[in-house]
Amino acid sequence: MGSLSAAAGEHPIYPTARRDESIVDNYHGVMVSDPYRWLEDADSVETKEFVEKQTKLTDSVLKTCEAREKIRQKLTELYDFPKYDAPFRAGDKYFYFHNTGLQPQRVLYIQDSLDGKPEILLDPNSLSDDGTLSLRAYEVSIDAKYLAYGISSSGSDWVTIKVMQIEDKRIEPDTLSWVKFSSISWTHDTNGFFYTRYPAPEDGEKLDAGTEINSNLHHELYYHFLGTNQSEDILCWSDPDNPKHTRSASVTEDGKYVLLYTYENCDPVNKIYYCNMSGLPEGLKSYKGKKDILLPFVKLVDTFDANYHYIANDDTIFTFLTNKDAPRNKLVRVDLNDPNFWTEVLREDGEDVLQSAVAVNGSQIVVNYLSHVKNVLQLRDLETGALLHRLPLEIGTVSEISSRRKDKIVFIGFSSFLVPGIIYACNLEAEVPDIKIFREIVVPGFDRTHFEVKQVFVASKDGAKIPMFIVARKGICMDQSHPCLLYGYGGFNVSVTPQFFVNRILIAKHLDVVFCFANIRGGGEYGKEWHKAGSLSRKQNCFDDFISAAEYLVSSGYTQPRKLCIEGGSNGGLLVGACINQRPDLFGCALAHVGVMDMLRFHKFTIGHAWTSDFGCSDREEEFHWLIKYSPLHNVRRPSNKTTQYPSTMLLTADHDDRVVPLHSLKLLATMQHVLCTSSEKNHQTNPIIGRIERKAGHGCGMPTQKLIDQAADRYGFMAKMVEAIWID
Repeated sequence: MGSLSAAAGEHPIYPTARRDESIVDNYHGVMVSDPYRWLEDADSVETKEFVEKQTKLTDSVLKTCEAREKIRQKLTELYDFPKYDAPFRAGDKYFYFHNTGLQPQRVLYIQDSLDGKPEILLDPNSLSDDGTLSLRAYEVSIDAKYLAYGISSSGSDWVTIKVMQIEDKRIEPDTLSWVKFSSISWTHDTNGFFYTRYPAPEDGEKLDAGTEINSNLHHELYYHFLGTNQSEDILCWSDPDNPKHTRSASVTEDGKYVLLYTYENCDPVNKIYYCNMSGLPEGLKSYKGKKDILLPFVKLVDTFDANYHYIANDDTIFTFLTNKDAPRNKLVRVDLNDPNFWTEVLREDGEDVLQSAVAVNGSQIVVNYLSHVKNVLQLRDLETGALLHRLPLEIGTVSEISSRRKDKIVFIGFSSFLVPGIIYACNLEAEVPDIKIFREIVVPGFDRTHFEVKQVFVASKDGAKIPMFIVARKGICMDQSHPCLLYGYGGFNVSVTPQFFVNRILIAKHLDVVFCFANIRGGGEYGKEWHKAGSLSRKQNCFDDFISAAEYLVSSGYTQPRKLCIEGGSNGGLLVGACINQRPDLFGCALAHVGVMDMLRFHKFTIGHAWTSDFGCSDREEEFHWLIKYSPLHNVRRPSNKTTQYPSTMLLTADHDDRVVPLHSLKLLATMQHVLCTSSEKNHQTNPIIGRIERKAGHGCGMPTQKLIDQAADRYGFMAKMVEAIWID
């Protein structure tokens, strides 16, 4: 395996971290020590000193990584290309997001028509000097008079909502704080909007939002009237008996109803209630100033047994996408006047997953299927579900379908491993849809013909067939000589589909890296059953799938263990942490971003309680025994084979990550360094174990472009050194 400096025989000198052996927890009769519990206090002097020492150690290691600055320089050049999102409409205006190249954050533009002169409506880059204020949530009112938008600081999930009057771009005094995991939905009278928030913390005025670890409880639905103080907002729905539930609300396209979605945790199931706002005598104004009266929501679905997502409605007749008795999803219809009678509009496909449906052109829907991890679009009749046309696409990912029901033009955002981005305009006026390229994103210097993509199906430990994409230069020799990067996620029903990554194209071109995406169980690639096959008591399937994918890459001649790097973020960081514990011999390098590493205590911090739907919870005896078997923090062991060591490892986290709080990575970092690198036993761990702690950043959302470039240069520069990848000009 690659070492820090093989020629000079240099190895890192690790800082000593205090171990408090007195911290021992009793889990159902099993005593588990937690000697680095003190690292859970991010504000303590001792924790700050630990972070400072680790940062210095990491800097000293990165200085030896020769490819790092070349990657940074070349990536800065490659990143400097125009990026666009699909346009969307409100009123008679068009809106779209655009980044000219190296701007820290994307900018929102407005146009009177598609060929009209674009104007900047909101530029988040003007809000801070370092680009760490980002736009998170936004919604334009139906008449295009107002923009409500949420600003996040330093990547935190906390958002502050502001309002802009669009015509003169004047910022209104309205300011809504302590908003998190919220959509924004205007009522059609443009008097205000719905949003969700948590109660303000007791120490809210002193708090550096994003650095706290307290559980997020009592997510409540509010309505804000324009021009009023937040203290006057209407509390529309609250459920004190279920403090862990989260919720969102949306106004139907006809403006008559507001739908309330309630989620128990991260499982993709929800309750759905509705309120007929047109039936309120004075609309929502009649609730203004009434603190103890909630909106009269009617319970349409009041059990957590399936997922329901609104597609369209004609007065009381509603169409929903659901996985009720359909693991790969279907479309159903119900009349609110007869809520016990549901009819099937589009039945579940025998193989493909129905990911989304968008009502368009009055009586039609564009449906988006996932077929063996590739998107397929169809145009269907909204009332009958009948197939009208197939919309041709390359193999890749549909990132956006932008249209209102009354619009005849649909904008479709598309990308793939070798397509940086295409926005199609699909005109539905003619009998046969007319699809044309509206915008194509071009990366200077990138030639897709130099690369090839293949999809293989790998047999896992139990025989399950796991899809994996492999991207490499054309004509590579299968002699195990190539560095290889294997990425995975495997959780929370999330599907990892083909997308364009500038940084991975760079390392494929200049470091001869083969990069691969394993669609392991736990994701949503094949629907509910695929997700459940990698969660709770079956979480080990995720690690077995990923390990099998790695073994395939070795046995097929792409690479060898010392040249194989694995990478993942969040739940994927957990994946990496578990796999290096279980098979340290199989990997030469590991990059674990913002991972969930302490599986016994994750539910105690911020929104961690919601993840018990995928992981289970150590408070319950049976589930504790699932978790203790794979928890990265609790399974670090010196390999019994003295010729085997852990791969070179970089744990990445950020000081304002209030989703997977930094303590996960810090505790694992201290544990790995103690067990593997600083024990009194003769040390055979020469591969470095380091942590990269980003400042003024969070779980990943809203990270400015320069931080993205710097982080990629650091982690792939580290990888290049550890797997002995040679730079090719």
